[in-house]
Amino acid sequence: MTVLSLDSVRLTYPDGDRRLTALDAVSLEVAAGELLAVAGPSGSGKSSLLAVAATLLRPDSGQVVVAGRDTARLSDKERTALRREHIGIVFQQSNLLGSLTALEQLLVVEHLRGGSVRAARERAGALLDSVGLDAAKRARRPHQLSGGERQRVNIARALFGRPAVLLVDEPTSALDHERGARIVDLLARVTAEHATATVMVTHDRALMARADRLLDMTDGRLAAVPTPAVRS
Repeated sequence: MTVLSLDSVRLTYPDGDRRLTALDAVSLEVAAGELLAVAGPSGSGKSSLLAVAATLLRPDSGQVVVAGRDTARLSDKERTALRREHIGIVFQQSNLLGSLTALEQLLVVEHLRGGSVRAARERAGALLDSVGLDAAKRARRPHQLSGGERQRVNIARALFGRPAVLLVDEPTSALDHERGARIVDLLARVTAEHATATVMVTHDRALMARADRLLDMTDGRLAAVPTPAVRS
């Protein structure tokens, strides 16, 4: 089932007396349980693609559908609610709160949503378990965790709200290749387990083969990568 759909999306930015094209007639569909990797050089439009898919930017034209809802028909308040309820974002930098433990990073999300922190504690523990963070490390603050461990917390936090769509921005940029490969393997596993429609943008083409499907972005346009994806 398609959970995220972009159809002929165009996005431009002002640049003096002209406009620069960030996304040029971009179309894609991502199904539940599918990990889609998008690779391309800096400035190719990858970050703009995620911003539009996350409903953080409105495109100039085209259609963006998230969990069956046409985002162009939503008010700003409704888009914020859609983002909160259906979209998880894993940022390039973990953006963890320095004063909170790994477990508290997830619990504060529920607090901001107005839910019961007590009820959320079990789910937070289970998610941290699922991303490979043991009980001892859950009690540590960000500066006490490695880069890969911080990214694991970041992924668990993004999954906490049971999103239909997971958007991942360069998750391995601060990691060496081996640790980066483990993070992408983790993303592939949690995508299948949580049935999210996951889009990961990356500069590391060596990691793309761990995804279900591969796309290449150049100058705001998407093209399929001819080599089939095979997870190792």
